[in-house]
Amino acid sequence: MIPALHFPDLIQLFNQLFLSTENTELVAGDDEPIYLPADSQNQHHRLIFAHGFYESALHEISHWCIAGKARRQLVDFGYWYEPDGRSADKQREFELVEVKPQAVEWLLSVACGRRFYVSTDNLHGEPGAVEAGLQRFRQAVFEQAQVYLRCGLPPRAEVLKNALLDYYQRHSEYGAYQFAPENI
Repeated sequence: MIPALHFPDLIQLFNQLFLSTENTELVAGDDEPIYLPADSQNQHHRLIFAHGFYESALHEISHWCIAGKARRQLVDFGYWYEPDGRSADKQREFELVEVKPQAVEWLLSVACGRRFYVSTDNLHGEPGAVEAGLQRFRQAVFEQAQVYLRCGLPPRAEVLKNALLDYYQRHSEYGAYQFAPENI
């Protein structure tokens, strides 16, 4: 059975783990997700996810888990973002940046009992480019997840994964889950 998941629980868990150690707080936002480093008005780094969506929180957390110390000093980790409607070339660039975070997101999603779906985030892209790239991208996310399963997640992701497994009491389900391409 998949447990009821509420984003305030995720906020509380994340902030207990990382507010004092990483000076980073998870915040439910009203609009687009964004990462904002601490500044003169805010003493904490803020990882803001969209519209109270649990999936948005896990996705943004995954980017944060991968970002190095220097990137965590930059708005949105210094990444560019081109909105929906990307060309095939821009979509491939987007996918290269998204493989690792989406692989982390998949492992975190399973830790809390959520179904994970890869996201190309390009519903209005060039006709055919999105669907043609989806299988390739899904395979790349699967392969990266396999690397993480063999070699370990980035440290902050590992800490959060274990905390999620404890919180949702999912250790046995996680161990039995089949990380296979058809599950994303």
